Amino acid sequence: MNQPTLSDRNFDPIADHFTDKVYGGLKGDIRLAVLKKDLSQAINTLISEQNRPLRILDIGAGLAQISIELADMGHEVTINDISINMLNKAKESITESTLLESIRWLACPYQQLADKLQGEYDLILCHALLEWLATPADIIAFFQQWLSPTGKLSLCFYNPASFIYRNLVMGNFNVLNNPNYKADNKRSLTPNNPVSYEEVSMWLEQAGFTIESVSGLRVFHDYSPLKRGGHTNPNAVVEMEVRYSTQEPFKWLGRYLHILAKYER
Repeated sequence: MNQPTLSDRNFDPIADHFTDKVYGGLKGDIRLAVLKKDLSQAINTLISEQNRPLRILDIGAGLAQISIELADMGHEVTINDISINMLNKAKESITESTLLESIRWLACPYQQLADKLQGEYDLILCHALLEWLATPADIIAFFQQWLSPTGKLSLCFYNPASFIYRNLVMGNFNVLNNPNYKADNKRSLTPNNPVSYEEVSMWLEQAGFTIESVSGLRVFHDYSPLKRGGHTNPNAVVEMEVRYSTQEPFKWLGRYLHILAKYER
């Protein structure tokens, strides 16, 4: 029997739905809070070392909130996504025309970036892209090619262990007992082919990357259907999510994992 041909996921048809589910509400606030906390020290270190604005590449950027903020700080930013609709939404979030024009926008699959990029990048952001690629291991070579020797890789991806744990907590044993279960990819944002931390860390280490830190995004929020006590205070939830994002064993329960790595040439 022929196997179905896998392809990279493009969110053009459900850009509005994607924006609401991923970036909207408390989930989006938690995501940004943890990523910004993780990235702040790394970015400050890079600025101190380079003593110049950083060259930043954001692959599969979606709304590109973090890279747009970095562009507003004066850094040289290139933003890429396979979805033109997502890039248009990112552009709509910018009110200053000079900032909009300072950013380089590239709408294409990351595999087509080679002819459009120049030089190396001090920081490569790749958030929530890995799990939607047909052949996720291939992107590691892209990081090798375009990350500078002193640069940092910020890689955030869906944690398949969280899918199992959440369905255990919710009592969805039928899902876990069905080896052929697949999410409805017309609107679902649960990837059908996620990769584990063990796989990703192996790919990175075999390619010469050193993992410097790992954090979990949404380590408890999604597992709490009954909202009471501190769960009724969004600011308190974000504060606790940030606090436990790097603590063992809680970080490994994150719906997403965030790796910061450097490339040892």
